[in-house]
Parts: sequence; C-alpha cells; structure tokens
Amino acid sequence: MEKNQMMVTEFILRGFCLGPRIHLFLFGLFSLFYVLTLLGNRVILELISLDCRLHTPMYFFLSHLAIIDMAYACSTVPQMLVNLLSPAKPISFAGCITQTFLFLSFAHTECLFLVVMSYDRWRVGISLVGTSWAFGSLLALVHLGLILRLPFCGPHEINHFFCEILYVLKLACADTRLNQLVLFAASVFVLVGPLCLVLGSYACILASILRIQSTEGRMKAFSTCSSHLCMVGAIVMSMAPKSCHPEEHLRSKEVKGALRRALFKKSHF
Repeated sequence: MEKNQMMVTEFILRGFCLGPRIHLFLFGLFSLFYVLTLLGNRVILELISLDCRLHTPMYFFLSHLAIIDMAYACSTVPQMLVNLLSPAKPISFAGCITQTFLFLSFAHTECLFLVVMSYDRWRVGISLVGTSWAFGSLLALVHLGLILRLPFCGPHEINHFFCEILYVLKLACADTRLNQLVLFAASVFVLVGPLCLVLGSYACILASILRIQSTEGRMKAFSTCSSHLCMVGAIVMSMAPKSCHPEEHLRSKEVKGALRRALFKKSHF
C-alpha cells in the first residue's frame, strides 16, 4: 500500500482538450483578462489608500475583496495559461494540493465577507475581517488534512483547468465519503448560512425603509444600502465560475469620484 501511495507524484490538468489554434486564442484572451483583473483591483486598492474619503468600513471591506480577487487569479490562472501552451505539462502533487488549499481558503473567506460587510463599524469590522481570514484558512486546512490522508495510486488526469477539490477526490484510491460530507457541511456553513443572514437582514432593512413616511427619506436610505447590495450581488454572481469583477466596484459613485480626483491631481503636476 505504501508503494502504491507513492506512485502518483504529479497530475495532468485536462480542462481544455481543444486544437492548438484554439488553445493559442484562449491563451491570449485569458492573459488579457488576467492582466485587466490585476490592474483593475490594483487601481481600487490605490484609490482607497490615497483618498481619505474612502477610508470607511465599507471600502475597508472592499479593499480586502480586491485582494481576494487578485489572489484567486494568481492561484489558478498562471497554471491554466501554462496548460494552454503545453497541455501535457504536469503539475506536481504538492503544487496541486497547494492550489486546492489556496482556492478553498479564498472561497471560504469571501463567503464570510458577505456577513462581515453588513457591519458598518471600524472596530467590529476589523475584528471580523481578521476572523474571516483566519476561519477561511482553518477550514481549508481541514480539507487539506483530509485529502493528504488519502492514497493516490491510480489515474492522474484531472478533468478541470485547475485542481478543484471534487475532481482531485475522484482520483483517490480510497473511500472519500468523509471528505464529501465535510465539504458539504462547510459549503452550507460558509455559503448558505451567510447568504441567508444577509438576505434576512436586508429584508428587515427594506421593511424599515418602507415604513419611512417621506419619499426623500426613503431614497436616502435606499442610496445608503445600494452600494453594499451591489457588491454582495457581484460576489454571489461571480462564484460560478469564479472570476474577478473589479469593474463592478469601479462603477461605484464614490470610487469614480476618487478616480476623477486622482486624475485631476496628476494633470496639475
């Protein structure tokens, strides 16, 4: 058994089984999206850092979302681009497991941010952001430990463009029901739970807004909540497939104002 467990030391990602010309086209397309994702989120981070008007809890959370978006891209896209140019080039077992851990860690953390963003207080928000990062990484470590106990002694081809945990588990030469049970429980906890809490809290907020007598008061209340709702919606929509959407944040009125002020300052130097 020990000998069999050591047989598989690398995997081959088979996410794109297309012709060389299509691979080359996809390489250029995804490379462009990758660069734009990094640049867009970098702009967001720079604007939040430089403009004191954006030093608020909501944009503090947004800066962490931008970091997560960049981390998502950096943990999956480079290997995908390598596979598009060299489909037969393998990824090491350690590299594959590391990619799985990073993706799960960022996914858990981002889901927990759905709830954290509803707190508009600096002290509470900073504490919850740190807790979200720590808890997301801890959950990913649990999955990692459960994967490492499994023997991989048979097929070594993953039918995906990165080491997604469900596809990795399919290659294990042992019973993976415990892994799947823990994965299901974690998914319910970090995705369904926070989403229900967010929807419930905004249902209460909506009911309170509708009780406001003046139209001006209602519009002001809706305006206050709209930015958060847009960001939550962007996060939920981007989960399948997971990609980055810095343009959603750049459309924010406050961020566009900060961008104009930054460009205005540069034009006067």
